[in-house]
Amino acid sequence: MTQPILCVVLGMFVRKKKNKSGVISVQIITKVDGKSRLVKTIGSSANADEVERLVKEGRVFIHTYAGQQKLDFSNTTELIKSAFTHISSLTEVGTELLLGRIFDDIGFNRIAEPLFRKLVFARLSNPVSKLKTSAYLLRHKNIEVPVQQIYRYMDKLHSSQKQEVEAISYQHTLKVLNNRISVVFYDVTTLYFEIDNEDDLRKTGFSKEGKHQNPQIVLGLLVGAEGYPLAYDLFEGNKFEGHTMLPVIDAFKRKYGLDKLIVIADSGLLSSANVEELINKGYAFILGARIKSEPEATKQKILALQLQNGQSAVLERGPLKLVVSYADSRAKKDRYNREKGLAKLEKRVKTGRLTKANINNRGYNKYLKLQGEVVVDIDYEKYIKDAQWDGLKGYITNSTMDKEQIIDNYRHLWQIEKAFRIAKSDLKIRPVYHRISRRIEAHICISFAAYKVYKELERQLRLLKAGISPENALDIAKSIFMIEAKTPNSQPVKHLLLLNDEQRFLAELFQFGDFG
Repeated sequence: MTQPILCVVLGMFVRKKKNKSGVISVQIITKVDGKSRLVKTIGSSANADEVERLVKEGRVFIHTYAGQQKLDFSNTTELIKSAFTHISSLTEVGTELLLGRIFDDIGFNRIAEPLFRKLVFARLSNPVSKLKTSAYLLRHKNIEVPVQQIYRYMDKLHSSQKQEVEAISYQHTLKVLNNRISVVFYDVTTLYFEIDNEDDLRKTGFSKEGKHQNPQIVLGLLVGAEGYPLAYDLFEGNKFEGHTMLPVIDAFKRKYGLDKLIVIADSGLLSSANVEELINKGYAFILGARIKSEPEATKQKILALQLQNGQSAVLERGPLKLVVSYADSRAKKDRYNREKGLAKLEKRVKTGRLTKANINNRGYNKYLKLQGEVVVDIDYEKYIKDAQWDGLKGYITNSTMDKEQIIDNYRHLWQIEKAFRIAKSDLKIRPVYHRISRRIEAHICISFAAYKVYKELERQLRLLKAGISPENALDIAKSIFMIEAKTPNSQPVKHLLLLNDEQRFLAELFQFGDFG
């Protein structure tokens, strides 16, 4: 029998509430101190006959429910005080209520280990170390999971479940994308460790976070349209990012028996070896081009195009095409970055903190020059000449698409940049508190699954026209608690705390107002 939800009955009534999606929710409402409170959602439907049936069911519920609430108290305040002096637990349930159905719809419930679900949700709601996760589960979820149990499960995840997690994610992404994956986006990032010594996986290398002195790992991520995750892999921290792309894409293509794929990646993955290998393996590709590093004759052709805002052109480059586009907005951004870089250099030169040992050709250091043996100065002529490239962007491709399609497809590469940003900021994939390789890989697997759930939450919020971000939805969910208590006559009660409009909105949106 469903346990009643605790409320003060000053009169209950059935309400028909139309949601943004057009579906009508039939709810039981009561008044507490003059304010409407949701007691129970009977059900939802877009069918008029079904709605009327739910209304009748609601009236029966009111009649039955009212008979259970014969408590002899003189006023509302005394009833609440007395009932809630018998609280046995206070548990945060909003994250589970919000994400539980999404997790199951993706298919992650097929992972035969309840702890996987808890760790994925914890990564979304409270991304901390596994030791702190153990404390969080006990304090907020009333679930006792010793940290050593988490570590043992991570070993199992790495050895026997990682491939299944990826396969489940892929199958769901395939369904979301109407069973068609023809374009994939690839990029890498680095995750550094605050340790001194290297090992077989964590090695010093070029850090995208500027932590060149710290051992790190390289994370390669493959996503489909709209940024849905497809596959990932980890590499040693000193691995050149250009050497990571083909292994990930080849493995993905082979695993799922895919035929033709168009690979899109930024200029960091552009190398003659990569281009040759992509061609030999039959991939179509669109790669960001380093147009300022092209041969002098090609650079002159690019500048001679004199492109205006929104215009583009195609230059033949042997068997490949070099597509060049221009945008005023990009020119504005390029100019701003150049001026900002110059100001920083001028400040460093003026203070004398920039020496010969600091010079490389990376970033805006290219504007530096040596005078004699030791004097560092700024090459303003080179700085001014560089302005002619503001607003220009190049793409190397062997695709048969027209230039507008090539540019449009490449623009979607920002989705993978967003994926890394979410992983690093919202999911706090770093710092990684593990030193054993298999647990580092298990940690990344949990974060990968969490990002998949995040993306599906984002998609469902968009379909529901909710007008809120996944971050806001998760923040609201974390504030929803369930009270377990006993009334003065020892009747067990569960009460879902929905105290403000945001919480009620989320509960109605995802239809979890009824909890018993």
